[in-house]
Amino acid sequence: MKKWFLIGIILFISGKGSAQTVGPDGGKGKAVKVVVSDTAAVVKGDTSKVKKKWMPNPKKATRLAAMIPGSGQIYNRDYWKVPLVYAALGGGTWTALYWNVRYKDFVAGYKSFYDLNPDSKNYGKFKPGVTSDTKLPIFYRGGILNGERKDSLLLSVDQVKREKNRYRRYRETAIVFTVALYAISIIEANVAAHLKTFDLSDDLTLNVSPKIQQPNMTRPTPGVSLVFNFRK
Repeated sequence: MKKWFLIGIILFISGKGSAQTVGPDGGKGKAVKVVVSDTAAVVKGDTSKVKKKWMPNPKKATRLAAMIPGSGQIYNRDYWKVPLVYAALGGGTWTALYWNVRYKDFVAGYKSFYDLNPDSKNYGKFKPGVTSDTKLPIFYRGGILNGERKDSLLLSVDQVKREKNRYRRYRETAIVFTVALYAISIIEANVAAHLKTFDLSDDLTLNVSPKIQQPNMTRPTPGVSLVFNFRK
């Protein structure tokens, strides 16, 4: 009897000693509470430091690209695309201006064949001594900026008219091309923003599993089920 009583006292004392710990101030406290408190503090601190992944807004990217060319690409953080956008739009604009200068020069040359004086009886007709076969010197500028004029070949009114119409088509084509590039830059900003919101991790998987009940089958029929998992 005494043997079992001593064993019980020893177990009680050892259990009580292991359940207590000495704190920094010399006091005793329960280790479980201390550990739980520390764990909660660590988890809370780590959670506050986690940064969410930046996701662009497609509507905002489209609106910015429509207002200012290239701003949608900047918003999407595709900075390398900005020089391409401005190079395309700048080239298209310069080409349209160049053909417009040539068009105006040949319009002026075309008018030189006609009497455009409103007070003249011959208004709207060929000038005196000028016929459809008459060739006049037509001047045109060599570039947009220098404004230099050079003598061209002597051209008839029909030849000048063809040149005038040709440069007008060139100008209109350049304008349409530039507007199309502007629209493409807007669409590209929208599509790029959408692509950045897609999940490209390993969770895009294909699950293959057996299936007994098939569509349009009255009886259980063995088959295979294919399930694609797409997460946005």
